[in-house]
Amino acid sequence: MQNSDLFTVSQLNQRAKQLLEISFASIRVEGEISSLSRPSSGHWYFTLKDDRAQVRCAMFRSRAAMLKFQPKEGDKIELRGKVSLYENRGDYQLIVDTMKPAGEGALLLAFQQLKERLAAAGWFNEEYKKPLPAVNRVGVITSPTGAAVHDIITVFRRRSPAIEIDLYPTAVQGKEATAQIVAAIERANRDNRVDVLIVGRGGGSLEDLWCFNEEAVASAIFASRIPVVSAVGHEVDFTIADFVADVRAPTPSAAAELLSPDQGQQLQHLTQLRQRLLQGFYRAHQQRRQSLNHLSQRLRAPERGLQQLAQQTDQLEMRLQRAWQGQQKRRAERLQNLQKNLANQHPERRLKEQRQLLQLMEKQLTTNIRRQLDQARHQLASQTKLLDSLSPLNVLSRGYSITTLSDGSVVNQHQMVATGDTLKHRLQQGWIESVVTASGDDPQN
Repeated sequence: MQNSDLFTVSQLNQRAKQLLEISFASIRVEGEISSLSRPSSGHWYFTLKDDRAQVRCAMFRSRAAMLKFQPKEGDKIELRGKVSLYENRGDYQLIVDTMKPAGEGALLLAFQQLKERLAAAGWFNEEYKKPLPAVNRVGVITSPTGAAVHDIITVFRRRSPAIEIDLYPTAVQGKEATAQIVAAIERANRDNRVDVLIVGRGGGSLEDLWCFNEEAVASAIFASRIPVVSAVGHEVDFTIADFVADVRAPTPSAAAELLSPDQGQQLQHLTQLRQRLLQGFYRAHQQRRQSLNHLSQRLRAPERGLQQLAQQTDQLEMRLQRAWQGQQKRRAERLQNLQKNLANQHPERRLKEQRQLLQLMEKQLTTNIRRQLDQARHQLASQTKLLDSLSPLNVLSRGYSITTLSDGSVVNQHQMVATGDTLKHRLQQGWIESVVTASGDDPQN
């Protein structure tokens, strides 16, 4: 084997990827979805299998966002893509460009999934349905060359010629129809000239009517400030637009009849109302005449009635006087009671009472002070007398003296002094000093 025939693993996988992508650049494959994974990147990874084999598949975010339905585990699908190789692992895989349910149910499945999603979001709820106003000008969003616009105009001209019609021409089938219908609804809301919008077309297959099943059209109808009547197809046809619109009409002609009162019927109705009014007026006139005759027969002389009224007036006047007098008496009594209560609560009276109480308390206070002072004087005299009886000065008056040493100590026994000590003697009047010449236990004779 020469070196030119030797591949590295990377080279081999790269060459195999090139050959696969060239040989199977665009193929259609049918099978059942298994192991579906949707990571946060937005890319989808799954396995497509039949009863004998399987192949790995990848669908990148930009392609997955374009799908009209949401696949799930077990769905049988038909996809278009190219065969490739994931070089890092050497895995053979399909890179998916488009996907649809296998068989004829693709559009029906997409229709049902969108219907369920919008219903869950509340777009079909009655609380969002706007009532239809009285119509003077109507906007029609449809094809300018289709049978629908002819039917709508014919019905309005026959039933209510006074209603004006603004046509917003759009395609109602094909790739451009969705964007044109959305633009027409938005333009009508910006112009704000019409009272109501009719959005619709004549009948057709599910594929023909598909632009009215697009989420963009449903969103424009839901966001419209102008009430929208959906009139798509025949009576048996239902689209997403029918569910989102404020009112659904089975056909374009029915939408025009719904918004245009029949002038012939109105004239007939007015004639019937006029006849009923005249008949009612005649019956009321007859009833008033009979009532007047009956009252005339029952009418009494005015003088008698005036007398009775005068008597009733007198009675009422007397009752009023009695009631007034009674009320005045009650008011006078109440006023007297209030004045009495006011006098009792007058500040001057309260002050007088407080002055009397203060004088009484002052008198009691003076008496108590005098009594306490007398008691204190008596007690002081007693204590003074007792103190005088115990005072050493009284002893001194009887000839005794108080002998102290030079340091002021009182001498009360002979052991405290020695011969030669100087003593000081306190007399009742004055003092004397002496020198100790002798001391002992027994007094000298």
